[in-house]
Parts: sequence; C-alpha cells; structure tokens
Amino acid sequence: MRLSRYFLPVLKEVPAEAEIVSHQLMLRAGMIQQLQAGIYNWLPLGWNVLQKVEQIVREEQNRAGAIEILMPTIQPASLWRESGRYDAYGKEMLRIKDRGEREMLFGPTNEENVTDIFRKHVRSYRQLPLNLYHIQWKFRDEVRPRFGVMRGREFLMKDAYSFDLDLEAGAAAFDRMFVAYLKTFKRMGLTAIPMRAESGPIGGNMSYEFQILAQTGESAVYFDQAFEEIDFSADDLDVGELKKLYAA
Repeated sequence: MRLSRYFLPVLKEVPAEAEIVSHQLMLRAGMIQQLQAGIYNWLPLGWNVLQKVEQIVREEQNRAGAIEILMPTIQPASLWRESGRYDAYGKEMLRIKDRGEREMLFGPTNEENVTDIFRKHVRSYRQLPLNLYHIQWKFRDEVRPRFGVMRGREFLMKDAYSFDLDLEAGAAAFDRMFVAYLKTFKRMGLTAIPMRAESGPIGGNMSYEFQILAQTGESAVYFDQAFEEIDFSADDLDVGELKKLYAA
C-alpha cells in the first residue's frame, strides 16, 4: 500500500502525558492513541507490530509443547467464588452484572476458567502432561497506570497453564516455559534478567519475573554477567546451568 493511502496519524509535538521515550515515540509515530488512562487504541502501524510480537510468542510456546486455545474475556463470578479468589483479588478486578443480574467479571487472568476446562475433559493420567495457553485481552484496574502500554489497564497477555502428575513433572514444565520466555525475549532483541517475584493473588510458590534492561524504570537490577553470554536461541540450551544462575 502507498504511504499516501495509509493511516498514519503522526504527531509533531510530544504529548504532555508521555513520561518515557518509548511512550513518546509510539504516540508520535502514530502507533497508538490514548482513549483513557491506561487504555489505548492500537492504530495500523502499532497493531502490525503487536501482531508480529504475538507471532514470536506463539511460535516459542508451540515449540515448547504448549497447545493454543482461546478463552473468553468475560467470566462468571461463580468460578471465582469456587476458588475463593473472587473477594480476595481486590479492586483491580472489574466486576459487572449481565441483564439477568448474574455476576460476571472482566478476566484479569484465567486459572479458574482453564481448570474448569481441564476437569470437564481430562479423565486419565495418560492425558498428562498437558500445557494449554492462550493470547487474550485482559483488564486490570491499575491504581496508577503509567509508562504508556507498559502498565496499562487493558492489555494483550499470553497465559500458559500446565497440568502434571507430580511436583517433579510440574517443575520440568516450569523450566520449559522459563527457557521459552528467554528465547522469546532473545528473538525480540531484548536482554531479560529472571528475578524471583511475589505471586500475589495468582498464588503458588514458584514465581519469577523478567526484568528488561533499559535506561527507564523503577528498580536497579544486579545480575550475573554470564546471562549476557548465553545463547538462548540454541536448541541444546542447558536448563541445569541456567538454574545455577537464577537459583540465588
């Protein structure tokens, strides 16, 4: 398509609400447009980039043995009451009612939903291990959305959920996802440093987050320099050696 026929609403001036360079450039390049605090329209250029990122994520998830599904954005509150998380999740969850006065919610995550799928269809241990993932829009009513799409209220997220026979098999599934994330970041040209993290309302006792090295941010990160020397794209990546680096 000719540029003259393309929809690319670039901006000459830096918007006042844009605090960091990435947010400024995305707005000025016509990639996104803010609709409300933490909620953005993805314009043609930005949507094209987002789809390319999504495809890299999808390819690495498939390569790690995960199987893609798609779950709805709107979920029944009954599932969350059953798990005990409906009241515990907090104000970040957007709670709504449909015309029949049934309690619903805009999903901030999908553990309850995917567990319901599992219990209705998996009847034998022979069907395990099983790892299901989806790429879907989420909503979390952040108290202070900022940094453009980095901390928004509505965002596109990949969720993966593994079902295994025992703790050892679950740990192996965790390692596969751990490596898949590192390979994903590598393909995007990013240096991602794994850090132990709080699970929060998600629950669990094995949780890591990946810190991207950048000039902007809210934390100072100290890490083993060996991470910068690892070829995360290698097919024979030694998970054991990786564990030595991120076990501290």
